[in-house]
Amino acid sequence: MMDKKRVSANTHMKVIPIRLDASFFFERAVQSLDRYHYDKALKYFRRAIEFEKDNPMNYCNLAGVLSEMGQFEESNQVLQEVIDTIDPSMIECHYYMANNYANMERFELAEEALGYYLENDPKGSFLEESDELMDYLSYELQRPTRIKQIKAREGLFEHDGARGLLEEGRFTEATRMLEAIVEKQPDFMAARNNLALAYYYTGLFDKSVATIKEVLELEPGNLHALCNLAIFYQHLGLEAEVQELIRTLRKTYPMQLDHMFKMATTMGILGEHDGAYQLFKRLLKLGEGESDPSLFHYTAVAACSIGRYEEARRMWKQVQKLDPGSEVAAYYLRYLDTKDESQEAIKLHYHYHLPFEEQFRALTKSEHGIPEGLKEDPLVRSSFFWALRHGDYATKLQVIQAFGLIGDNEVREALTDFIADANEDDYLKRAAIFVLRDMGIKEPLMAHLGGESRMVKDAAFGLNLPTWEAKWQAVIELAHRNMHGRYDLIEQHDLETMWIEFLTRVYPNVPRITKVEGWAAALEYLTAKMYHRAISYHEVAARYQASVSTIRKNVKLIDEVCGLKDKMDAILSQLLKIKQ
Repeated sequence: MMDKKRVSANTHMKVIPIRLDASFFFERAVQSLDRYHYDKALKYFRRAIEFEKDNPMNYCNLAGVLSEMGQFEESNQVLQEVIDTIDPSMIECHYYMANNYANMERFELAEEALGYYLENDPKGSFLEESDELMDYLSYELQRPTRIKQIKAREGLFEHDGARGLLEEGRFTEATRMLEAIVEKQPDFMAARNNLALAYYYTGLFDKSVATIKEVLELEPGNLHALCNLAIFYQHLGLEAEVQELIRTLRKTYPMQLDHMFKMATTMGILGEHDGAYQLFKRLLKLGEGESDPSLFHYTAVAACSIGRYEEARRMWKQVQKLDPGSEVAAYYLRYLDTKDESQEAIKLHYHYHLPFEEQFRALTKSEHGIPEGLKEDPLVRSSFFWALRHGDYATKLQVIQAFGLIGDNEVREALTDFIADANEDDYLKRAAIFVLRDMGIKEPLMAHLGGESRMVKDAAFGLNLPTWEAKWQAVIELAHRNMHGRYDLIEQHDLETMWIEFLTRVYPNVPRITKVEGWAAALEYLTAKMYHRAISYHEVAARYQASVSTIRKNVKLIDEVCGLKDKMDAILSQLLKIKQ
C-alpha cells in the first residue's frame, strides 16, 4: 500500500500543465494544415480567436482555411468582419474576398472587390495574382474589367529602379531615389521598407529604425517591416525588443511565397533556426527554387544550425550540382568534413556567398585587386560601409584601403563624408585623403584635421608648408610608380607622410634636389624597413637607377630629421591593432 502511494505521488509531481492560449492553438492549427487536416485546423483557429479576439491574423487564417474547404461565403463573412471591426487597414482582405466571389461565380462582386483592393493597396502584394484574376474575370464577363487605377503601380518604375540599385550595392543613389518616392507617395510602404534597408546598409541605424516605425504606424501588420525591425533591433543589441518581435512572428503563418521566404531568412538571422528550417522545407516542398542553389544553401544553414549535419551535407551537395562554379558549398562541406566535437563552430550565414571574413581575408592577400563581381556584391559593399562608420580603428584602416581598390562614386562620397567627421581619427582621415587622391580626385577637399575644418588643396594636407614645389611632388610620384603592385595603399600613404614631414621639419633649408631618383629610392627603403620588409640598398639602387652612396646619404638625413625609430614603433603599434 505504501509503495502505491509513493508511485502515485511521484507521478503527480511529473505532471506538466498545458498552457492553453492563442499560441498553443495556432501551433496546432499549423500542424494540422501541414498534414492537410483542414477540419482540425479550422477548429484550432476558431479557438485561437477566442483567446485573441483583436488579432486580425487569426481571422485571416480562419478565412483561408474556410476557403480551402470550399466554404467561400463563410470565408467572406469572416473577412468582412476584419474590415468592419478588427482592422480596416488590412486591404488584402478585399483581394481574398475577390477570389472567393470568383469561386462562387459571382463575377461582378469579384470585380468590385478586386478593384477596391488594387485602388487602395500601395504595397502591391498580390499584383501578379491580380493580373491573372483580372484576365479570368474579363473572360467570364466578356468585357474588359472596369479597374482603371492600380495604386501600387504609382511610381512603380522608379521604385523598381531604386530596388535595382540596392541589389547592385549602389546604396547612396538608391537612398536619394527612395527618399524622393516616399516624399511624393507617403503611403508607398514598399518604398519605405526599402529606404529603411538603404539606411541600414550604409550604417545609418537611427534613420533605418525610424523609417520602419513609420511603416508600422501606418500599417501595423506589415510583415516586411516587422522582419526588418527585428533584424535592426538585433544589430543594436536591443534583446527585449527582439524577443517581443520574435513572439509576434512565431504567431504568423505566411501564405504568400515571398512572405514565407522573408520570414524564413529573418528567423534564421535572429537565431530561430528551427522555425527557419521548417519554412525553408515548406518552400522546397512547394516546388519553389528546385533549380535555385541559394534556397538549398539557406536550408542547409538552418539544418546545420540545429544539428542536422547529414541533411545539411545533402543540401550543400545539391548546391554543388546546381552551381558547380560556386565556392560556397565547397567551403561549408570542408567545414563539415573537418568538424569534430572539440572544434569551435564557425559562424553560419544566411547569405549565398562566402562569409565576409573569408572574402576580406582573400582580398587582403590578392595581388589583382577586388574582382568586379565582388565589388558589386551588395552585402560586401554594405559590410564596408557599415565598418567605416562603426568598426574599430584597424577595421576602418582596412576598409579605407579596400575602398581604394573599389574606387567608384559611392566610395568617393563615403570617404568625403568620413574626412569631414570631427569624431574620426586624424591618421585615418589622412589615409582616406590619400586614397581619394589616388582615385584621381584633384579638387580641394573639406577635411576636419587638427581640431578644425580646412580645405585640403594638395599633397601637403594639414601641414604648414607655405608652398609645394614640383620636384617634391615628382619624388612622390616616382616612388608610387615603383611601389605600385608591391606595396599596399597604406604603406604608400605612410611614405608620402614621411616625405612631407621631412620637408616640413627642414623648411626653409630644404636640401637641393637635383635627382629625384635618389630621394624616391630612399623613401621606399625607409618605408620597407618600417614595415619589416626585406630590402637592400642594391635592390632599390637598381630599381631607381641611382647610386647606393646617394640613397644611403638621403636615408641617413631623412632618418635623422624624422626619427625613424619612433616611426617604426608607431607603425608596429598599428600593425598590432590590425592583428588583434
